Amino acid sequence: MRIALAQLNATVGDLDGNAAKIVAARREAHCLGADLVVFPELFLTGYPPEDLVLKPAFQRAARAEIEALAIAFGPAFGPGPAVLVGTIWPEGGKLYNAVVLLDGGRVEAVRTKVDLPNYGVFDEKRVFEAGPLPGPILFRGVKIGVPICEDIWKDEVTECLEE
Repeated sequence: MRIALAQLNATVGDLDGNAAKIVAARREAHCLGADLVVFPELFLTGYPPEDLVLKPAFQRAARAEIEALAIAFGPAFGPGPAVLVGTIWPEGGKLYNAVVLLDGGRVEAVRTKVDLPNYGVFDEKRVFEAGPLPGPILFRGVKIGVPICEDIWKDEVTECLEE
């Protein structure tokens, strides 16, 4: 399996611009023969998004952008690698800092951040809910653990991803 890392600079609040960067990086990763391209935490929304994520219209727009990207990366639009990208994820009246796996024309998996920092410039506990302990994602027959940022330092998260 070939994995491309897209270490790019996102702009906070620029969903269209950040989505265009995702599309371009996926195209480049495809040319390099990648099976999966991985983007940073909250890449679609930009980081740190702060109070912007509390606006319902922004939450809806981010979710719609993810769904549009998933469709655009589907088999009807040609081959290319799957995409693992950070975004906000509103679900069940809660808002999560998440990564989503886009593959085969749909959102294949969602994993949410468990350990929300709340020190210095970080104020994630105020705007996000902590997600449940994540299991690995099964991607084309391979288990992939996807801790988000500080989750990598939590033994209970890494042990759960190891399963």
